[in-house]
Amino acid sequence: MSDGDLAQAKAAPSEPLGLYVHVPFCASTCDFCAFYQVKPTADGVGKFLDGLKTEADLITWQRPVTTVFFGGGTPGLLSAADLRRLGDVVRSRCRGAPEEWSVEMAPASVTDERLAALKDIGVTRISMGVQSFQPSLLDGLGRQHSREQIYRAYERVQRADFASVNLDLMFALPGQTEAEWTADVAEAVGLAPDHLSTYCLTFEEDTALWIKLSEGRVKLDSEREAELYESTWAQLAAAGYEQYEVANFAKPGHCCRHNQNTWRMHEWVGLGPSAASQHDGWRGGNVADLNQWLALLGEGKRVTEDRRALSPEQLAEDAFIFGLRMNEGVDFDRWKQRAPAAPWVAINECADRLVEDGLAHRTGTYLRLTDRGRLLADSVGLEMMEVFAEPVRT
Repeated sequence: MSDGDLAQAKAAPSEPLGLYVHVPFCASTCDFCAFYQVKPTADGVGKFLDGLKTEADLITWQRPVTTVFFGGGTPGLLSAADLRRLGDVVRSRCRGAPEEWSVEMAPASVTDERLAALKDIGVTRISMGVQSFQPSLLDGLGRQHSREQIYRAYERVQRADFASVNLDLMFALPGQTEAEWTADVAEAVGLAPDHLSTYCLTFEEDTALWIKLSEGRVKLDSEREAELYESTWAQLAAAGYEQYEVANFAKPGHCCRHNQNTWRMHEWVGLGPSAASQHDGWRGGNVADLNQWLALLGEGKRVTEDRRALSPEQLAEDAFIFGLRMNEGVDFDRWKQRAPAAPWVAINECADRLVEDGLAHRTGTYLRLTDRGRLLADSVGLEMMEVFAEPVRT
């Protein structure tokens, strides 16, 4: 890739900048989870926090950090003192207060002391992994919390008065009935969070659920999944939640800005083992191993996995794949200007097919999926990948 392409792939000084921190510690592994994680020890946590500071010192950015997101793992497993220490590292490099700062928490790890520490460091948004209110379904997922813990944790979070609160739910679980899912959504709505994420269960390789699927102990049912998607959308719309992405719904002013900026192909810096980065014209990830990550940092190295220079055309491809999952859709004009060498004849032909098939509509310069199109968003994304791989035609 030429120097000119690399310059085009870099963000403008005014564009948002995200900071993602992967906290890899989990007390146990959920059956569906494929994210890198290890069991916490005092020594491991201490080395991780030291490593975060070392890694942050290796990076240079000139503009303020717009959004921060602590994911995992379970960031809420860190003690209040360790959360403050981690927050100090982040705040010292943000060039001011981020506009949004999210932290993932599991109900069993929510304490008043941890919440107070998060408020003190500047966190504005708590995202709590509920998954289900049904004890049998929680047990089937390997989740280590109870229905009662969900309610106690939510009460504590509400008392702490964060600007936004999200609850994660999952559907199409093994053995889950439509009535159970409808009841889970209704129970979540009854708590009145600012944001709800409703994820269809996916089977990731090397997880306990993947093994069950391969052994025939659980089965996929795409028709049932589509029905649950549609019933969820109707239920949440009636409750006053606006869908802004296939799986995400918010009250006015409470969309997750960090995720929106990521889906729009803005830049973010990833810290921690397995964290991905898209920054300064490059994309890549950290090694998914705490000790190897620490060893590489000792040599002054980061983002060593799948590291590649980004072209404007690669960014445009991902903007269409992820952008079409958002209700706002994708602005053709913006990406034509930024990535003029993309195969726009083929892209326009694909967009026309989507419109003809009732999967999308065009409004001005924007292409947006219809409700039916959002049900098939994964297939649309695969089609876009194939289109961007085509040779340029004039």
